[in-house]
Amino acid sequence: MRVAISGSHGLVGSALAPFLTAGGHEAARLVRQPASVGTDISWDPDNGRLDPVRLEGFDAVVHLAGESIAAGRWTPAKKARILESRVAGTRLLSETLAALKAPPRVLVTASAMGWYGDRGDEPLPEEASSGSLFLSEVVRQWEAATEAARRRGIRVVPLRFGVILSAAGGALAKMLPPFKLGLGGPIGSGRQWMSWITLDDVLGVILHAIRSDTLAGPVNAVTPRPVTNTEFTRILARVLHRPAFFPMPAFAARMAFGQMADELLLASAKVVPAKLEATGYRFLYPDLEPALRHLLGRAEAGPGREVTPSGR
Repeated sequence: MRVAISGSHGLVGSALAPFLTAGGHEAARLVRQPASVGTDISWDPDNGRLDPVRLEGFDAVVHLAGESIAAGRWTPAKKARILESRVAGTRLLSETLAALKAPPRVLVTASAMGWYGDRGDEPLPEEASSGSLFLSEVVRQWEAATEAARRRGIRVVPLRFGVILSAAGGALAKMLPPFKLGLGGPIGSGRQWMSWITLDDVLGVILHAIRSDTLAGPVNAVTPRPVTNTEFTRILARVLHRPAFFPMPAFAARMAFGQMADELLLASAKVVPAKLEATGYRFLYPDLEPALRHLLGRAEAGPGREVTPSGR
């Protein structure tokens, strides 16, 4: 297949391109700077510029670009960039694809479980209603920005990602330094649900979304085994052989991170991957402890023993 990718320098995009090419597919990147590689496609979503001719003939487009949600405090300007970077870029891409003579069969877009807001212990399949948080509004507008592509007959699959686990970046990479020092612990009550997925499965889910002709509309890109924050803390500490006795009270999280704490750290969303399971996706890492051992190179070698990549 020929697949165009936006956001190719991010955590997911930088892994997706080599994943696809290793499978025999052609991956072209949408880049903001002038194209330096023949397959690159220049675009400027801030100013509404994208050459439609360069997008003719692709089988699929995967749209991952957007302002980082977790980098920096949520000032009014930061929140405006979070929203605008997602909505404007998605609308530009969607409208451009809709106007092509030979549009792609499928547009897979990044989305987020922020759609659901703070929902306690309620299981949340794709048809669950939207929440009332800032991120809920971002996701509503983000997913709505694909309307032009849907009207053109392009199959649109917004992937509502949970917490993506990778030792190379994202949430897990930020957690590792304090946990390795024995300074980790639950956040707030610790009862809030964390819906997560490994980067390995994110790549698999994207390919599954491209290939599965019956899969359309929002898809929860999370494993079928969410955990509470307390469970996550306990399992990560066990994998690292470190204590985790330093909880972060809710007030301390709010002092440190402001509104971002309430929406990313303290909100509870027990998201379930109903559509992925119904369409036969098989998770590589459905359970947290094997996933963390894989990501951190701490596979079990027998009762009470582990082997790290160095053999220690």
